[in-house]
Amino acid sequence: MTEKIIESFQVKRIEILDEKGDIDESLMPSISEQNILKIYELMILARMFDQRALKLQREGRLGTYAPILGQEASQIGSAFVLNKSDWVFPSYRESGVYITIGYPLHMILQYWAGDERGLKSPIGLNILPVSIPVGTQILHAAGVAMAAKYRKEKICTVAYFGDGGTSKGDFHEGLNIAGVFKLPAVFICQNNQWAISLPREKQTAAKTLAQKAYAYGIEGLQVDGNDVFAVYKTTEYALNKAREGGGPTLIETVTYRISDHTTADDATRYRSKEEVEIWKAKDPIQRLKLFMEKRGLWSERYHKYVEDKSMSTIDEAVKTAESKELPTPPEMFSYIYEKLTPRQKKELKDF
Repeated sequence: MTEKIIESFQVKRIEILDEKGDIDESLMPSISEQNILKIYELMILARMFDQRALKLQREGRLGTYAPILGQEASQIGSAFVLNKSDWVFPSYRESGVYITIGYPLHMILQYWAGDERGLKSPIGLNILPVSIPVGTQILHAAGVAMAAKYRKEKICTVAYFGDGGTSKGDFHEGLNIAGVFKLPAVFICQNNQWAISLPREKQTAAKTLAQKAYAYGIEGLQVDGNDVFAVYKTTEYALNKAREGGGPTLIETVTYRISDHTTADDATRYRSKEEVEIWKAKDPIQRLKLFMEKRGLWSERYHKYVEDKSMSTIDEAVKTAESKELPTPPEMFSYIYEKLTPRQKKELKDF
């Protein structure tokens, strides 16, 4: 049998900001000092919100919660470059994305407390509800991107998912249709190394997750997911390319889930403390802080101001969320179908 290489590919990895706060000037995106400050403030707010949510869950004031500790750069860095007209399709671990686009904090807390009304997106925010089923949002992102292409709208759809999502059929179906029709979609895989208790190397034998894109005629890029500038630049590139008709992109952000999978998980049962400590040293906020210090953008006084402001914002959100009247049982029928079915109408009479 004569072997013939039909097509070769190479996965490009983007790194700009290292763990010492130094950057590769030749790769640094065009970003103002004001926006660097905004990004830092959003990352601090997201982390403090995450910490408060964990405490509220332990106090019985929230239900099961999925923490984002360690993934702030992957989320804030990518969401920061979205346009208001773009559509976001999150999984269940995107608190930082919601926060970055301006989603009301109290509504995020409402949802995790069991109140579905927390996911009724305000007018002007194009983000879909949390997707608990793994990978289904990838298909939705492809579908909306196809609709946008038919309408000739210069918008993008962005789907967020974890490394475990690449093992689902939805991932392959979504990328396949996006590749065939050159849809304006960006697929962001936050490779946090663990799909609950299953390690990345048992997910796939592929050397990278980004390379899976090439099977569908899509560009695949790998980025240091703890480097907020690299995430920013790569996402900006993918969004601009999609808006100009260049087709979709799969971005693999290599990061780490420092906390448990959810508050119903105990990660110490399947991974070592040493592994976690190695990744703690790669902290995305710490490296941005070091960069800002070297540029004269960071001081203890400024950091205290950011923390105090974030704490006040979160306190107000908790107060607002917990002051909402509880939903009534009949409301469970409100958002299942466009119209009540005969069976639902019958059941509704029992209330």
